[in-house]
Amino acid sequence: MASPAFIPVVAPDSTQQAIGYPSLFLLVLIGALVPVVPTGALVSSATVVAFHRTAPFSMALVFLTASLAAFLGDVALYWLGRRGMKSSNGSRWLEAIRQRAPEDRLEQARQKLADHGVAVLVLSRLMPAGRLPVMLACLVAEWPLRRFVRGNAPACLAWAATYQLIGVLGGSLFAEPWQGVLAAIALTVLISAAPSLWRRMRGSAAG
Repeated sequence: MASPAFIPVVAPDSTQQAIGYPSLFLLVLIGALVPVVPTGALVSSATVVAFHRTAPFSMALVFLTASLAAFLGDVALYWLGRRGMKSSNGSRWLEAIRQRAPEDRLEQARQKLADHGVAVLVLSRLMPAGRLPVMLACLVAEWPLRRFVRGNAPACLAWAATYQLIGVLGGSLFAEPWQGVLAAIALTVLISAAPSLWRRMRGSAAG
């Protein structure tokens, strides 16, 4: 019978990290493909936990995990969209993009894409509800996948860094991780809702 001294013991923190990073990767990937998961809030919340844990190593893993998952999800969605553009019956993925990209936003995205090119991809990832209209504009402009990948890589890095800063802010303001997580979620929800609220206020004022 083996001595208890030789039984491996997994620290709870190590177990949480082993589960947490794959979960973060999977959720951000799904959120990129099916834009209903609040991926920004996920990254900010994970950053708060990492901030209260072991120093920069955990935060670097959160950054790499989130940016890679967002990048792969965007590329997969764009690839599926290109297949939909070439298919006679279209694609349910392409239709999903169209439904979440209002015509006025799409027209603005097409104009900005024509004027500024790849730089618009970076900004679209940072703007709430800006990613899909620009992606659809790239599809309509028939950008090859390689060109989209070159522009999307820095966009995903900038996106992950931005939401990590929100998480760092939440983590530094509160002593308990759960308090920082709530603050980070509230801030990301506020940022996401701000553009639509602003448009409604302008529409009400114009009416």
